[in-house]
Amino acid sequence: MASRAVESRPGGIAYKWIALTNTTLGILMAAINGTILIISLPAIFRGIQINPLHSGQTSLLLWILMGFNVATTILLVSFGRISDTYGRVKLYNLGFLIFTIGSILLFLTPGKGTAGEWQLIIFRFVQGIGGAFLFSNSAAILTDAFPANERGFALGLNQIAGIAGGVIGLVVGGLLSAVDWRAVFLVNVPFGIAGTIWAYVALKETSTTRESKKIDWWGNLTFAIGLMGVMLGLTYSINPYKNHAMGWQSPFVITSLVVGVVLLIAFVIIENYVEDPMFHLQLFKTRAFSIGNFTSLMAAIARGGLSFMLIIWLQGIWLPMHGVSFANTPLQAGIDTIPQMIGFLVFGPLSGKLSDRYGARWFATIGMLVSAIGFGLLETLPADFHYWTFAFYIFIVGGGMGLFASPNTSAIMSSVPPRYRGVASGMRATFMNAGQMLSMGLFFSMVISSLANGLPGAITRGLSKFALPAPAIHELAHLPPMSVLFAALLGYNPLKMLLGGTAQGRLLLQRMPVHQVATLTSPHYFPSLISHPFMDALRVVFIFAAAMTFLSAILSVFRGERFIYEEDEFTSHTVETEPAAMPLPVGSVLLALSAVWMAKDGAEPGAPPEREEQLRRSLALLALALGQNPPEPPSDINREFTRIAETYDRPVASEPVP
Repeated sequence: MASRAVESRPGGIAYKWIALTNTTLGILMAAINGTILIISLPAIFRGIQINPLHSGQTSLLLWILMGFNVATTILLVSFGRISDTYGRVKLYNLGFLIFTIGSILLFLTPGKGTAGEWQLIIFRFVQGIGGAFLFSNSAAILTDAFPANERGFALGLNQIAGIAGGVIGLVVGGLLSAVDWRAVFLVNVPFGIAGTIWAYVALKETSTTRESKKIDWWGNLTFAIGLMGVMLGLTYSINPYKNHAMGWQSPFVITSLVVGVVLLIAFVIIENYVEDPMFHLQLFKTRAFSIGNFTSLMAAIARGGLSFMLIIWLQGIWLPMHGVSFANTPLQAGIDTIPQMIGFLVFGPLSGKLSDRYGARWFATIGMLVSAIGFGLLETLPADFHYWTFAFYIFIVGGGMGLFASPNTSAIMSSVPPRYRGVASGMRATFMNAGQMLSMGLFFSMVISSLANGLPGAITRGLSKFALPAPAIHELAHLPPMSVLFAALLGYNPLKMLLGGTAQGRLLLQRMPVHQVATLTSPHYFPSLISHPFMDALRVVFIFAAAMTFLSAILSVFRGERFIYEEDEFTSHTVETEPAAMPLPVGSVLLALSAVWMAKDGAEPGAPPEREEQLRRSLALLALALGQNPPEPPSDINREFTRIAETYDRPVASEPVP
């Protein structure tokens, strides 16, 4: 029997490139938005007239940074599930529109002080809602548009846009924040308007929506509130509590974490019993899907907080130590992280293209091993390192992540049935975003814990060289580590602020030699004072990241050989066949027997999707055995048996298929 597959994906040959370019623009915008604030915080806080070192400001600062990712992470799976029901393109387009509206609102932020902070947080959440629609559907739209042998390349380009956008956000933020803090939010508006119009005009619904319109309310509520509880606990744990450097003893932190974990456990239980779950746990029975998501989670934990830590180090400490004025450090810090993006750009498309042919396992595994080596090398850096050594090490980390990301994403998305690609895309993005959020919390916790141990001694030793009384040195040496961290990032010298902000402090400065006052209050002294304890803290982070990527590499080995869900061959392609000769060949008879064996348990009315899918695949096998085109997914299973049987003039029972 000769056969030939003919491409018949909706939208024609050119449509896949339209889908790729538009979704890549959407991911690029969202990624730029995720990092542009990190580099622009000093300008934004000056613009809304906030001193981040005042009491209570640290938590709000964190929510401005993390609000977008929190909203996106909480909503990803729900939106992916809804998109499978109501249409991926329709809700992707809505996401583009909401994201653009959020950007406009941020640009127009009218408030000052704490009111302005809350407006920024709320509008960042609006952006996050739009981002959740974009992230939960972009990979699914590409998987629908591209055949299996091109998905790795397409998804790889999409992933590259995400990584490149993160670095571009740092550079653009550095440029625009020097002009006007509102321009930081304006940059997304023209692209958002153009992308929204383009998406509504050019993108077409190519997926088959699921028939069920039920919403898993209990699953949505337990997942959203549980994840929010964990995020709140991690966020506020890095704030000082009473006499403690961190907030792990805070009743609010403990309650948030306990309630969050309990609700997430309840969510897993609910999803096992609810009729139409939002988080389709059955997908985890496929090894390519489960291992792909768990390795993605571990990679995100290793990578997620890295950019922020490197920016704090470069912008707040290393660049000022090397004489760069604080007005120029945001832009220079963004430029200095470009080698990481270059590593991803070099190896991302290559691994995506090759994995389409050879499978994801070894590319993803080697990528994680390379990243582990890069993190290990970063751990060896001294506090006052040479830039090109640092650049080479982050290039290695970026190259490893590039080798991993494209094949892993393609393996995940190719392993699920087409009708579940929206929820699978949402689950994949949730694992990745949750890993990034967890990474921020863990990295901050490790850094602050290490600073709490190392800062007092370093500051005491440094200040003992000046004519300061012991009580003043003790007070300065026991500044909260979180305040020290953000003071460095935002270009504040807390020594100058504390000594010059009180009458007693000003009196101390007046009694000191002029050259000591000039040194103590200079923009370079405080960064050099805390550089060694901060580098010690970063080494803990790098060791942890190396361990996570190494474990991810080990897990990746067990993902199995190349796996592509074969339903795509029946729904997205037609097969032209020559008529089968009678009697049927032995191979066809064996196929038919296999089909009958698969269908013996059948699917009664109202059967779950898995049982219906088993019967549908058996019908496809039977059709192939009889030399017929494989049937489309049946709305009436008996009708398909009738069509096949009538071909050979065989009687068909009128009773429902058992």
